[in-house]
Amino acid sequence: MVRIGMVNYINVAPIYEVWKEQSYPQQWHVVEAQPSQLNVFLERDKIDLGFVSSYAYALHPERYQILADLSISATGPVGSVFLFSKVPPEELDGKLVILTGQSDTSIRLLKIILEEFYRVRPCYEIGEVYADEENSKRSSAVLAIGDDALRLNVERRYPVQLDLGETWHKKTGLPFVFSVCAVREEFLAQEPETARKVRQALVDCRKQGAERMAEICDRVARRIPMDCEACSHYLMGIEHDLSAIKLQALERFFQYLMDRQEAPGNVLPLKIFS
Repeated sequence: MVRIGMVNYINVAPIYEVWKEQSYPQQWHVVEAQPSQLNVFLERDKIDLGFVSSYAYALHPERYQILADLSISATGPVGSVFLFSKVPPEELDGKLVILTGQSDTSIRLLKIILEEFYRVRPCYEIGEVYADEENSKRSSAVLAIGDDALRLNVERRYPVQLDLGETWHKKTGLPFVFSVCAVREEFLAQEPETARKVRQALVDCRKQGAERMAEICDRVARRIPMDCEACSHYLMGIEHDLSAIKLQALERFFQYLMDRQEAPGNVLPLKIFS
């Protein structure tokens, strides 16, 4: 059996909606979860490969490889990773920011943006960012991702909405890779051909999904809920490839992590499996 981790947000719908229509070997078992849960599953050997936070790879580069041509990334606005704030980001020094616990990568990206780009040092807490009224009252800002971020964006609760993908792109000139598709080295040693076949199947789904975007938007928009036009605009901004410039962007992000002592010093060079 191969256990495949799949993010259960609509940002992976252009791959996953096509995947669910296909016929694959019974031994290919999909595990749906939030990004942070998939990180834990991969680390604890509860999945063999799948979409995990880029940060998860950076923490244990000796244990994983990155599957070529697959990511959850954006060149500019990502549309579902936001700092929602009551004040401009440069006024957040010493103020409370509630962080979603659903994405390790987005937390590190936010800290880089606030501390390195805006030169402020807020106080941080992990907590509920959408449905907790008390957290909303006592905090100056929240970090939300995925479907929660889409809902908050639609509801316009906060006067300041900082798209982290857009901010990173403005400051660095690079895309940002939020998630990679990683595979355990131990599994690769045992089943390299299976890993190669799963990777190719995911790439094929990615290509088909890009061609069927209107249909997929119509299928998944109601989950938020949002209208099909808004869903299409959002999903057209999400990219699922891993081009050379995105590998460069990953390296830049990992270098920040190493400089801030948030990742070990052996992350680079990247290990890519194709």
